[in-house]
Amino acid sequence: KAEKKKWKEMKLLKKLEKQRMRELAEKQAEKQEEQMEDKGRHYTLSVALPGSILNNAQSLELRTYLAGQIARACAIFCVDEIIVFDEHGEDVKTVEGDFEGIGRRGKACVQLARILQYLECPQYLRKSFFPKHEDLQFAGLLNPLDSPHHMRVDEDSEYREGVVLDRPTKPGRGSFVNCGMRKEVQIDRQLNPGLRVTVRLEESQKAEAKVRKGTVVSSHHPRTVSGLYWGYSVRLASCLSAVFSECPFKEGYDLSIGTSERGSSVDQATLPSFRHALVVFGGLEGLEAGVDVDPNLEVTDPSVLFDFYLNTCPSQGSRTIRTEEALLISLSALRPHINEAVKTPSDS
Repeated sequence: KAEKKKWKEMKLLKKLEKQRMRELAEKQAEKQEEQMEDKGRHYTLSVALPGSILNNAQSLELRTYLAGQIARACAIFCVDEIIVFDEHGEDVKTVEGDFEGIGRRGKACVQLARILQYLECPQYLRKSFFPKHEDLQFAGLLNPLDSPHHMRVDEDSEYREGVVLDRPTKPGRGSFVNCGMRKEVQIDRQLNPGLRVTVRLEESQKAEAKVRKGTVVSSHHPRTVSGLYWGYSVRLASCLSAVFSECPFKEGYDLSIGTSERGSSVDQATLPSFRHALVVFGGLEGLEAGVDVDPNLEVTDPSVLFDFYLNTCPSQGSRTIRTEEALLISLSALRPHINEAVKTPSDS
């Protein structure tokens, strides 16, 4: 009897020990998750510019190179969204369709948006998403963005972009995804073939396994959880007011900045804390041109549309600053102000 009692006690102790270990493991996992959460970047930066700037370039090669400069500038400064708005009433909402030649009739907004999308897409996925198109005739000559999500074949990373393959899978198993690696990745769910997905790869896997295992996550997961820059999205807006009204974020842009030589100096600006910032650039005739042709705007002075109307290059030496130059100048001038505005209490 005493032995039986002793055995029961031992069993109970083992059970309690197991439970304690499990609780400890859960706590550690939670702690790690919190630390990961701290690494994330919770604000977004959007840039809006008119597609008409391409009309200032004389040939298809130069138009393409101009689009490449814009893509590079946005990638360098970790821009999350590029909005191409229409200053001339072309009224286009999609990048589908055929090349319509260069010049005033050449749908500059669509062309700019298409090249920006092409450059943002990792090289190993381009064949899947971009059929041959005249707009992209010279895109292969452009400097690559080399963003964190543009992976080499053997590069180790927690996340990868991929395309869902049209391959049969066993019932209850997830789809196969091409993530630009030597092995395909099997995800945790069934998805339609041809979809672009962001995959979080699982770590401990046998070297002899035929496929890697992974989980599908949202495209902003790498940014909000791991603090990685994961490329930009491209949106077409039919006019300047549509830049604001068709905002993809539920709460809209809580900080809007217009850039103009008629604005106040950026050096004196103090930005408030924000979740979604928007910086708007004008074309050849400045933001005034976009305001004039917009049927939804009653105002004539563009400064009333923005929280801040800034001159990011005071006492400029040239009469004009081209939009691709203004992009680099403004984002570098605003960077310290943005960093100051988004400082969390733990940083200061």
